[in-house]
Amino acid sequence: MVHPIFSVLITRPELVIDHVAGYAALVQEEASSVGLQVARRVVAWGVAVIGLLVFLILAGVAVMLGAVQGEFHWALVIVPGVALAVSVGAWSIARQSLPSKAFTELRAQLDADAQALRAVGAKA
Repeated sequence: MVHPIFSVLITRPELVIDHVAGYAALVQEEASSVGLQVARRVVAWGVAVIGLLVFLILAGVAVMLGAVQGEFHWALVIVPGVALAVSVGAWSIARQSLPSKAFTELRAQLDADAQALRAVGAKA
């Protein structure tokens, strides 16, 4: 026995295509409202990673310079510290959560479709 969803896929593929197009439009609509916050977080993660890499490189150079010179200079602490501070600041921005209302309509539509498929599957 074939599940009713497969018979619809075979006999009326345009309905499935319309349904998928509706999902795509819904995702685009919801992503445009959250897109700026997502882009901000992506940029912040990039700055955090690059800042951490710069910190590690500068800290290594500072250790080598301190070992060669044998003297302590505050610049050997401050310069890598600035890179670390930038990385920590960007990390704190990147860790902010998305608004709780993000993609709620899409979740509701997915739940409604799942319930409809369960109901159709139970009848078959």
